[in-house]
Amino acid sequence: MILRRVARPLLAAIFITGGLNAIRNAEGHAQAAEPFLSENVLPVAEALPVETDPVAVVKFDGAVKVAAGTMLALGRFRRLSSLALLTSITATTVAGHPFWEKSDQGERAQEQVQFLKNAGLAGGLMLAMADTEGKPSVGWRAKRAARKARKQVEDSTAKATGAVESVLPS
Repeated sequence: MILRRVARPLLAAIFITGGLNAIRNAEGHAQAAEPFLSENVLPVAEALPVETDPVAVVKFDGAVKVAAGTMLALGRFRRLSSLALLTSITATTVAGHPFWEKSDQGERAQEQVQFLKNAGLAGGLMLAMADTEGKPSVGWRAKRAARKARKQVEDSTAKATGAVESVLPS
């Protein structure tokens, strides 16, 4: 459908450009993300074999946005790429736009607008994740296959029972 072919690239564009910007200006983004990372992520990540350098984390997040955004725009792995972008934007929104911590009303309002913009993008990504393009969902197909298999087993059992009963003496 033409709507999907237009809507997906429009939704993906903000992630691709934002990801490229994060990769190019990783140090600046890392400074903004440092408080959130040091309080919430780094204590947990230090126990795991993952990179804990804020610049590396920002570059990785940027690469995820570029790769997943490109895949979404092209309509490839659209549900998986939407999930990756949703995960990324959730972390970015909480870390980058904590309007609840701002005391200056102007700054608070600006951060709240950015937070809500990202929440709207998250809603669009959820719709993209749920979109099956008119095809039945995996859950529906699995239930249908289970019903068909059960019916075949019942039919086979009934035939076998009938065959055995016809051979046995009465």
